[in-house]
Amino acid sequence: QVQLVESGGGSVQAGGSLRLSCVASGYTYSTCMAWFRQAPGNRREGVATFCTGAGTPDYANSVKGRFTISQDKANNTLYLQMNTLKPEDTAMYYCAAGGWWFIAADYTYWGQGTQVTVSS
Repeated sequence: QVQLVESGGGSVQAGGSLRLSCVASGYTYSTCMAWFRQAPGNRREGVATFCTGAGTPDYANSVKGRFTISQDKANNTLYLQMNTLKPEDTAMYYCAAGGWWFIAADYTYWGQGTQVTVSS
């Protein structure tokens, strides 16, 4: 049974930073793990992904240079370091595993989400 549990969300002012964590239990690292986000009224969009066998992670253009995805396989944890946050980053952030790149429908496992709110 795979379980993904996110934490680390919160409310910050624009320009601030947050680090999201996703503890993955029962998951063997294959294909991709990713962070998605969804704001009210918007579709779920891929933010950052880390794929097994890929040389480097991939990021949405809107977060490149500000967000960093990383893995700690020893502790089964996926991180998303978010710097220079903007109000448009406000969304529910989800950890996902077992899919491919930024194709949300392709992912098998999802966390419950953690809310990030950025005020101007």
